[in-house]
Amino acid sequence: MARMYSRRKGKSRSTKPVKKTVPVWLPYDKREVELLVVKYAKEGLTPSQIGIRLRDSHGIPDVKTITGKKITKILEEKGLLPQIPEDLLSLIRKAISIRKHLEQHKKDMTAKRGLQLTESKIHRLEKYYKRIGRLPADWKYEPEKVKIYVS
Repeated sequence: MARMYSRRKGKSRSTKPVKKTVPVWLPYDKREVELLVVKYAKEGLTPSQIGIRLRDSHGIPDVKTITGKKITKILEEKGLLPQIPEDLLSLIRKAISIRKHLEQHKKDMTAKRGLQLTESKIHRLEKYYKRIGRLPADWKYEPEKVKIYVS
């Protein structure tokens, strides 16, 4: 599939393990993995950072195959899920940094286009998360007010 704005085909990505079974060499059971996820969430790590930490430090290849639930589902059950989804928050951070750049460099049209594309992605994700109920229906992306969430 082509990229959204560059019309190039991207091939670089990580792949999931082929087998959907729990590896026999894994010393952790379902309960221990959930406790590790909760522990790292309380330390302030995002769901993707938790997955990377579990993979690199503990040798857990995939949380879903062991627990039957994704990391975000575990965090939702424990009440530790962040208010704004991680992917939306990273796009918001990117938009804020581009706006900050544009304050100093007003004639940077490439950055201005990048801001348009980034905010377009933010609005698309906002619509999706409202539809599935992850964001409140009255939540709106406003660049000046959103700085509060990021800081």
